[in-house]
Amino acid sequence: MKKIQILGTGCAKCQRLAAVADEAARALGIEYEIEKVTEIDRIMGFGVMFTPALVVDGVVKVAGRVPSVEEAKTMLASS
Repeated sequence: MKKIQILGTGCAKCQRLAAVADEAARALGIEYEIEKVTEIDRIMGFGVMFTPALVVDGVVKVAGRVPSVEEAKTMLASS
């Protein structure tokens, strides 16, 4: 099961990233769980300075922007 984490304070871009990640994971047919990380100290623990950020199985895949669903599928499939 993949662990997908959305790092951000809950802004509109963070919500969009969560929706993109969910859509990408469903399209790939993988088992996954999504966790929204909103605490600044936890976000900084990943070394992320710009949100939103997508983390898959503990690895930061993208920060500071919302990828397309196709990009997210590639990020999820490659980890």
